Amino acid sequence: MHDAQAAGRLYTAHATAFNGREGRVTTDDAALDLVLVRPKEMGGPGGQGTNPEQLFACGYSACFGATLQALSRARKLPLAQNEVVAHIGLVRRDEGRFVLSADLEVTLAGLSQEDAESLVQAAHETCPYSISIKATVDVGISLKVVEA
Repeated sequence: MHDAQAAGRLYTAHATAFNGREGRVTTDDAALDLVLVRPKEMGGPGGQGTNPEQLFACGYSACFGATLQALSRARKLPLAQNEVVAHIGLVRRDEGRFVLSADLEVTLAGLSQEDAESLVQAAHETCPYSISIKATVDVGISLKVVEA
């Protein structure tokens, strides 16, 4: 097994998928044990279960939100609350290959519009998910600022 960047690694998550999109996925610590179901839009039965795109959306939205919090603390900005909704799509290209699409809806409370825009831009430049996909996935970001 290739151990990419082992020297600087802070944490490693371990998950195992059984039978691809129509099986289940588990973590080594048993914190997650989820049924995988192919969505109706992809020719599957839909129903109770999750899929890889939903799991990626969960991780990306949580990581982006945590990055917003860390940056707001570092900048001493009064971020009262953040909400990040991630929309992760599976897109079929003309040549038949599949790629991901990503759109983030960010809602921030307690900041000026200018501070919020600066914070979101900085988060997109430093969030590990954003950095990891920037060469292959175009990410659209919308921002809404609300009162705290």
